[in-house]
Amino acid sequence: MSERNVREGLFGQLARIGKAISNPKRIELLDILGQGERSVESLATVTHMTVGNTSSHLQVLRNARMVETRKEGTKVFYSLADERVAGFVRELWSLADARLAEVDRLIREYLQGEETLERVTREQLVSRSLSGNVYIIDVRPTEEYAAGHIPGAVSVPFDELTEHLAKLPADMDIVAYCRGPHCVFAPKAAQILRQHGLRAMVLEDGMPEWRQGGLPVSTASS
Repeated sequence: MSERNVREGLFGQLARIGKAISNPKRIELLDILGQGERSVESLATVTHMTVGNTSSHLQVLRNARMVETRKEGTKVFYSLADERVAGFVRELWSLADARLAEVDRLIREYLQGEETLERVTREQLVSRSLSGNVYIIDVRPTEEYAAGHIPGAVSVPFDELTEHLAKLPADMDIVAYCRGPHCVFAPKAAQILRQHGLRAMVLEDGMPEWRQGGLPVSTASS
């Protein structure tokens, strides 16, 4: 085999990854799976696709070895192949942040007034959590909370936020977090809380970065 054939073969393998993420829905699926394992039906619901379309996209990702599956009865569950896939998605976000102004514009248009929100780092949140002077809420869907959350955090899914308002403390700082620095659930939730007179702020990133940083993670069974 010639050097040219080898190079073309190697770049062809890289192109398998490029093809796998060439669809925005498949990137969204990877982003969601970065929070934890999900069934096909659950992924279809959260991405607003049919089960059939969801399965088709997942098969493309599986063929590129980016996701893995397991069966439980008649259900099929998907998860990221390994931490390198999660890191790849984070780097993709970072590149988009650096090169595409539309990313920041889209977020700002959705989060009018978001720039006034106070943000806390992981280190600051750990310190305040240990001192007991902060109330942490996880505004991701309950399945993602169950798969892994910040110890002491309370599950308050964004879609159910208004139902929990009366239960949230008025005498403590509330820190909301979600899927990562580009997830709009946490800042939007903090905006709503502030509109109701609560002291709210957001974690500057999210659960994947928390886990990657080697910080403790609780699950529904722990």
